[in-house]
Amino acid sequence: MSDKEQKQKQINIELDEKTAEGIYANLAIINHSVSEFVVDFISLMPGAPKAKVKSRIVLTPQHAKKFLKALSDNVSRFEKAHGTIKDYEQPPVPINFGPTGEA
Repeated sequence: MSDKEQKQKQINIELDEKTAEGIYANLAIINHSVSEFVVDFISLMPGAPKAKVKSRIVLTPQHAKKFLKALSDNVSRFEKAHGTIKDYEQPPVPINFGPTGEA
C-alpha cells in the first residue's frame, strides 16, 4: 500500500477535555435485541440504595463482536505484561430497571 493510500485510510479522531477525563464505572449491564447490543455503564457505590447509568453505548451485533475480540486481545496483552487479573467472587447485585423493554 502506498503512502498516499495509507493517508486516505487514516481517521482523525478528536477527544475533547471533558470526554478525556472519562467516567468511572464498576458495573456494566448488557442487553440485546436482534439488531443491537445495549451496554449500560453504572457506578455502584457500596451501601447506596440507588445507582445511575453513567453512559449507554449502543452497538450493532457485528461491532459488539469486534469489541469483544478487541477487549479480549487487550486483556491478554495486559496479563502477559502484568500478570493474571484476579476475579474476586462478589455477591450478586439485585438490579431493578423497571419493566423490561425490547428494541
